[in-house]
Amino acid sequence: MKTKTLLELVTLSTTLYALSKETNIIEKLADAAEKGKEKINDFARSKVTDEDGNEVEFLEKLSIKAGEVRDEIEAKIAELVASFYDKVNIAHTDKIRMLEEQIKDLRKDLSLAEAKINKMDKKAD
Repeated sequence: MKTKTLLELVTLSTTLYALSKETNIIEKLADAAEKGKEKINDFARSKVTDEDGNEVEFLEKLSIKAGEVRDEIEAKIAELVASFYDKVNIAHTDKIRMLEEQIKDLRKDLSLAEAKINKMDKKAD
């Protein structure tokens, strides 16, 4: 159990390190900060309507926009984490479990093969 926790902590720390080194995110945040004031004003002036054609209040518009931004950020983080795992080639715990099961199966096969060899040796004597 300690090994699993240690592996997860190492994986998390390396992922955070890779994300902190991603200069692309920092550059995008700087650009967004520069353009932020204009975008906020445009957003506040824009008219968004619901299904009934009624204009949505500012807080509802803000909530909708926050959901869209959250989805975009989650997609970007998922993309970065996937590329990081490809670069570092870290085995997932599922892969480790699969390999452990394959090792168990191979040990069983080896035991059966040894038993057959012993049986053939006894017949040869």
